Amino acid sequence: MAKTVLIADDSASIRQVVGMTLKNAGYEVIEAEDGKDALSKLDGQKVHLVISDVNMPNMDGISFVKELKAQPANKFTPVIMLTTEAGEDKKQAGQMAGAKAWMVKPFQPAQMLDAVSKLVLP
Repeated sequence: MAKTVLIADDSASIRQVVGMTLKNAGYEVIEAEDGKDALSKLDGQKVHLVISDVNMPNMDGISFVKELKAQPANKFTPVIMLTTEAGEDKKQAGQMAGAKAWMVKPFQPAQMLDAVSKLVLP
């Protein structure tokens, strides 16, 4: 059975590139345009990994990860932050919220798949 990855990013082109990268590697993909949209799409659905941007309208990535981790069903869902932010303070905020990895855009598809395969839930 294919693993499901949720991508939350306000950039349609980033969602498309990440989505294609994951689909080509055999993952199911759910796309969301911000944290609020992502939470609504998670409703009762099992995801094995989340890839989220930090800077998004309506609900930013850090707030989204905090909300995600507050849900018992997603407490252990691994999160990769994919962002243009490289600052240590943002990284720490992401880690404290529960993010497992931090990737800076632009990313290499091979590097992304490597991180996904290491972190994705069994």
